Amino acid sequence: MKTLISNTFAAIAANTNGKFFTVTFKKKDGSIRIMNCRTGVTKALKGGKSTIDHDKYLVVYEMASKEYRCINKDTIMHIAVAGEKAASLSV
Repeated sequence: MKTLISNTFAAIAANTNGKFFTVTFKKKDGSIRIMNCRTGVTKALKGGKSTIDHDKYLVVYEMASKEYRCINKDTIMHIAVAGEKAASLSV
């Protein structure tokens, strides 16, 4: 069930078409993180080949730090796009 839900969250994020969205997820250390980000940003890419498992991680560009981040899809708690909370899950 968790994989189905995590894939749904990832699909919502992927379908934002470059719009800003807010994602809340649980980090590896157990703390909760709220991040404003976008998908599809290529401006800061430096070249090379990505070694990220795209089935497990969602790659986003965080606006505050202006860096790329990888979010484990299984730890996403909710996503808000254009102020509308798309879904919610307690992890």
